[in-house]
Amino acid sequence: MTRVYNFSAGPAALPEAVLRQAAEEMLDWHGAGCGVMEMSHRGKEFTSIVEQAEADLSELLGIPDNYRMLFLQGGATQQFAQIPMNLLAGGSADYLVTGTWSKKAYGEAKHLAGALGGAVRLAGSTETAGFTRLLRPDELDLDPRARYLHLCTNETIHGVELRDANLLPDAGVPLVADMSSHILSRPIDVSCYGLIYAGAQKNIGPSGLVVVIVREDLLGHAAPMTPTMMDYRVMAENGSMLNTPPTYAIYIAGLVFRWLKAQGGLAAVEANNVAKSNLLYDFLDASDFYENRVAHDSRSRMNIPFLLRDAALNDAFLAGATAAGLTQLKGHKSVGGMRASIYNAMPLAGVQALVDYMRDFSARNG
Repeated sequence: MTRVYNFSAGPAALPEAVLRQAAEEMLDWHGAGCGVMEMSHRGKEFTSIVEQAEADLSELLGIPDNYRMLFLQGGATQQFAQIPMNLLAGGSADYLVTGTWSKKAYGEAKHLAGALGGAVRLAGSTETAGFTRLLRPDELDLDPRARYLHLCTNETIHGVELRDANLLPDAGVPLVADMSSHILSRPIDVSCYGLIYAGAQKNIGPSGLVVVIVREDLLGHAAPMTPTMMDYRVMAENGSMLNTPPTYAIYIAGLVFRWLKAQGGLAAVEANNVAKSNLLYDFLDASDFYENRVAHDSRSRMNIPFLLRDAALNDAFLAGATAAGLTQLKGHKSVGGMRASIYNAMPLAGVQALVDYMRDFSARNG
């Protein structure tokens, strides 16, 4: 068997060591006589799995004691509705739009605002700039009375990332951040945020699982219309197990957390991600055959979109890449071109193989 270098934006590549351990434990987890998919979520075996996963994630991110960690279903997109249901509380909320996913979150919140007895404001957008940069401070229209301010700190499709905590908007209200496509790629200060959410299928594990980290004072404010399953307070009180949780996804996530710790933690992981992204960006910047249009101070380390200056070569580029064992490089349909998603599980060798192929392709077709 030959494994490809998988540049998919999600569901994305998982660490090979994690996949091998999961394979070894598929039929019999630690002598239990059955696999994790077959276990009761309330049995002692799975309880130990979820408790270890929570402890490891808390250690990796340095989660303060006044935060609760939830393992929920529905992915990050369900949170677009769940957040206003739990936090709007008849008031208003501000949204920053810097790409497709924050735009979708804003649209869903605005759709629900009337039914929730509240209002949702667009507090800043870079859409007219083609979602190629972060918002500037002079472009923000923040309400200091808002219940929360929502932003996406890494836009998967457009390749825009907010990495510097000093650039976080200071509105004096809880920050709610969609970190789906770069969580665990570097250390963060969780205390800067009221709520963090992340779909698992980028840097955590299989699709269908979403991790929510929420400050305790934000629990207990759900609108009366909120379904019980979508009330953060209820889920927190039940340890994310009001119903059967996505047990196998949580198990895989736990293995990923242990793998991250074995790499040396998030500081070491960040150093590797810097090396990978610099390798690809440096090549793109030196090329007159390819281009990346994202502002240099806004570039994502995880999702790197790029264009061939001659779009007529796109199909040949993708066919050649697949033949070379480099897959899932086609850009999102809304922006076209190419995109290399180089999450934690992508080794430096994979990025080097991509650069080598791109150099060879441009030499043959330039």
